[in-house]
Amino acid sequence: MENKPLIIGLTGGIGAGKSTVRRYFERIHQIPSYDADTRAKWLINHLEPLKTQLIELFGQEAYTHGTWTPSVVSPKIMANPELTKQLNGLVHPCVKTDFAQWHAQQNAPYVIKEAALLIEAGTYQECDRLAVVTAMESTRIQRILNRDPQRSISEIKNILARQLPESEKLKLANDIIYNEEQQALIPQLEKLHRIWLSLSLPH
Repeated sequence: MENKPLIIGLTGGIGAGKSTVRRYFERIHQIPSYDADTRAKWLINHLEPLKTQLIELFGQEAYTHGTWTPSVVSPKIMANPELTKQLNGLVHPCVKTDFAQWHAQQNAPYVIKEAALLIEAGTYQECDRLAVVTAMESTRIQRILNRDPQRSISEIKNILARQLPESEKLKLANDIIYNEEQQALIPQLEKLHRIWLSLSLPH
């Protein structure tokens, strides 16, 4: 029986730089990676049973010409936080199944599963290892402003306040990646690559 690739869960708060880290392993070491948030959006738009359930939850107006419409859904979620739990309760199992199918097809020593809510959704427990990307709040705010100039600082701070505190994420981490300008990022990632390769070897 073939060994399945080791699963490295990769997460971090908004602006920490987790996608930068994921793309590094993809580009430099050809490590297959699964972007759970992007796949979730794809499934919401293309998986018919899920679309049916979401229409039941949010109404026909949740989709415009068959495409998920966040501008319609977001105000409903803001007004009723319970809807977020129900939304996640429908989407997360679909992502879990999709990831399992993807993982079974990979032929690599390890794979990376990146997700913003990896810890909150509890799916980090299905990973062999949890890596958390972290950066100072001021650094993260500046990155978000550069990336999304339409957002205000108060809006960004509101998003940060709603996320699981950084300290809670770090407590669960097997590996911590410090993504500050003054901190050399690449040596950290190269060291982790060596560690994860060694862990993937049959013992």
